[in-house]
Amino acid sequence: MKFLVDECLHTSLVAVAESRGHEARHVNWLGLSGETDWDLMPRILTEDFTFVTNNARDFRKLYAREEVHAGLLIIVPQVAPDKQRELFDALLEELGADIAIVNEVIEIELEDGAAVITRYGLPSAEAE
Repeated sequence: MKFLVDECLHTSLVAVAESRGHEARHVNWLGLSGETDWDLMPRILTEDFTFVTNNARDFRKLYAREEVHAGLLIIVPQVAPDKQRELFDALLEELGADIAIVNEVIEIELEDGAAVITRYGLPSAEAE
């Protein structure tokens, strides 16, 4: 799987993905820091990245407009980098060998200190 990590998340998430055998880049390292969300979308789609972000609201809207995408991973809580790494690693553990997340969104959040993962399709079948 090939990940692009948003600038709202720590650069160390790249190492988490790479330690599990994935390819990963960070928005800052590609010279894209400060780009608007909608300006990032063509690059995400063209390079077939699975995007990792904390910006759920904006990217859900952008992804809902796309007919096909390589998936969106959302780390919901705004937490320190060590907790971001822990949550991203939990997401990757959940995915395991299931790397076919085309048109899926996977969110991880904390509820009473426990990580909760939610998966759903986007765009949704109802929107078609």
